[in-house]
Amino acid sequence: MLSILAPYKNLILQSSLSVIVPLIATLLRLPTRFLLGLHTYIHPENLASDNKPQSGVRAAIRRPEPSDPGLNGYQNLGSNGDSIRKRSRVRDKFEFDENNAQIFRLVIVDSHIESRVYFREYRDAFVYTAMGLSSLVLCNCLLVGSESDGVLVNGSVVPLLLGFVAVFKVGFCVGKASFERSASRRLEKQTSVVLGVLGFVFAVAIVFLDAPVVFDFDLDDIDGFGKFLLCVFAGCIAGFMFIPANKNARAFWLGTDQLRWDLSIISCGLVARVILYVNFLVIIFTALLWINPVSDIFVMKRNSNPNVVNWGKGLFTFNENLVGKIGFVQSEFRKLRIWFLLASGILQFAAIRPNLQMYLNEAVLSWYQRLHSGKVPDLDFSRAKIFLHNHHLCLVVLQFFAPSALILSFVELSQIEGNLLKTFPIVCKFLPCSILVKEGALFMAWWIVFVWSVFTSLSLALYRLGFLYIS
Repeated sequence: MLSILAPYKNLILQSSLSVIVPLIATLLRLPTRFLLGLHTYIHPENLASDNKPQSGVRAAIRRPEPSDPGLNGYQNLGSNGDSIRKRSRVRDKFEFDENNAQIFRLVIVDSHIESRVYFREYRDAFVYTAMGLSSLVLCNCLLVGSESDGVLVNGSVVPLLLGFVAVFKVGFCVGKASFERSASRRLEKQTSVVLGVLGFVFAVAIVFLDAPVVFDFDLDDIDGFGKFLLCVFAGCIAGFMFIPANKNARAFWLGTDQLRWDLSIISCGLVARVILYVNFLVIIFTALLWINPVSDIFVMKRNSNPNVVNWGKGLFTFNENLVGKIGFVQSEFRKLRIWFLLASGILQFAAIRPNLQMYLNEAVLSWYQRLHSGKVPDLDFSRAKIFLHNHHLCLVVLQFFAPSALILSFVELSQIEGNLLKTFPIVCKFLPCSILVKEGALFMAWWIVFVWSVFTSLSLALYRLGFLYIS
């Protein structure tokens, strides 16, 4: 019996893992537990009836006690008693009710998360991504047999199928969330569509025109229809990522306290702030590694003279013992770029909780601004904003989760050894197998990092210049 099953050990391991991972994630409720410990806020409309505060409720702010309208025995020669009483009635008409200004901080619990809209989409995206990544990592760690062994022996059918299912599941969910009617403004949706079209055009310029001149990609093995589908998917990603990247920029702006508000209620901890800074810098650096003027700096190119090496645009003599210590050879530089892509995806995942907390704190900032904007603050807008931020909690988590999930999935797909796609003759009759090659997945991983870094940097620049502000 064991001798019969021995050739199919990879398939058995992959199938077992594809069942165990979603089962563990569901039983342990990992998507929900990942968000536990964060803080949300509520702004009740009325906490008191008949001007009698409820027992046990403490107001967030206190208004000074009204002074005695009397003058302690002194007579005001310019006013009589009637005018004083008249002014008192006018002041009482606009008296500020501190009970309606209270805001409460709550710790997020399971029931709060699971009752939000888009929780099912977030949970499914989390589980599918965990299942696909675990299968792809196992596939890259196992010694896969030759291509002639077939998909049943080498077990390649499971990781490829789960990997692409996870990619399209996350892409569909984040696309649906980006065009949710009440989650963003109409102008943001229109801008997303425009940027999606521009992203498609830019991807066409990279894939079809002069990619090797400016961008270091080898996409010649992909046929025309495969390149077209790659550009369409790149355009969709560009459109879907605009709104999440804008929220990421606002979270970075608040979390790093760029305007030096120094408000403890919206401040970010030291560890979370370091994660935000490192994540932002690594993503920008990773996006630049595929641009030839930048990548040439890190790659050594030999000349005909064995003692001369090209490092960027200069010529330097070197000792043979220094090879690999000054710059990188091409093969090592490719590995370095893969590691930076993995680091970008992991840091994006690590920044989900700080970004989400800053998203919730953004509503508190709106409450704080309107509380101090006038003598009689109008808190209806801040109350509505706090409600909407709570209502769209899981939707925003999904938008922050999508980049890391897609980056890690595409990187793992690009690292599958061998040309295993030729073992899928049935699939190749309906889909161009060239789109599944490693360079296509690697291009999509870089594209997500590139688009995310561009949108985030432009948004931060507009905040710095004062064209955008948080209210």
